[in-house]
Order: sequence, then structure tokens, then C-alpha cells
Amino acid sequence: MKLAKEALEAYVKEGTILKAPEPLPSVFAVRAGCFVTLHESGELRGCIGTIEPVMDNLAEEIISNAIAAGTRDPRFRPVTKEELPALDYTVEVLGPLEEVMSVEELDPRNYGVVVQSAIRPYRKGVLLPDIEGVDSPEQQIRICRMKAGIATNEPVRLFRFKTEKYR
Repeated sequence: MKLAKEALEAYVKEGTILKAPEPLPSVFAVRAGCFVTLHESGELRGCIGTIEPVMDNLAEEIISNAIAAGTRDPRFRPVTKEELPALDYTVEVLGPLEEVMSVEELDPRNYGVVVQSAIRPYRKGVLLPDIEGVDSPEQQIRICRMKAGIATNEPVRLFRFKTEKYR
């Protein structure tokens, strides 16, 4: 969280992209997808992430996603300098994706879900685990379909994942 906060603050205040810490602590040396979520006064303010790693290490993944959550989430205007002190940060590091064959293998409290179109595999919706108000796998799937523009009758592949959450 501290790295996410420092990354967004450096970008918003100075326009600079924070470098990964050197030497790189072992916790950041792995490659993993992650999501950075911002809240302001308890309300969602931005959330961007990667399902699978795209950067060389977790530190770079967190830095990139923190900046994107604050400046490129299409649902929100970019974070301003004045808002920075009021932001709360959550970083969720994703475990590996596991394909599942049925809805019964999903659990919205313990697993996030990726719904991928079987016809148009570039269409994917993702939902993190343990989101308030999402109480069933069917809700997870419906939300993911909507986010990805996947029709309700379109065949899909389902994947689940666990996260390590840092607040």
C-alpha cells in the first residue's frame, strides 16, 4: 500500500513515475497480477489492475496500476493533488487463474472471477473477491459479462483466483 500511495502521489504532484525500490525486497521480486483500489470517504474512487503480470516484478506492477487507478479509470475524473490526503489504498495481489467447469466451483467471498467469451476471447470481465453486495457466483458472472460486453446467451469460460489483500 505504501508503494501504491507513493507512486500515485509522485505522479500527481510531480508528473514522475516512481522507480521500483533498490535493492528490490523479496516480496516485490515475484511476478504477479495485482489490482490497486482507491477509496475516498468510503466511496470507490478508482480501481485498475492486471489479471496476469505485464511488468518485470510486482513493485513495477503496483506502481503502474496505482497511477492508472488514480488517473485512467474511465469511470472517474483523474485524482487531484487536493484529494491525495483523503485516499485509502487497497492492493490485491492475484494468485494463478484456475479454469472451472461449473458455477458450483465459484465462491464470491473466497474467489475472484474472470469471465471470458468463448467466441471472442479478447472480451474478459473480472471481479475481485469479497465485494460488498455481491453474494452469489451468478451475480459475479452477470457483472463480469456486463463489464466485458458479453451477451447473456454467449458461451463463456470461467476462471477463479484468490488474492492477498493489503489495506
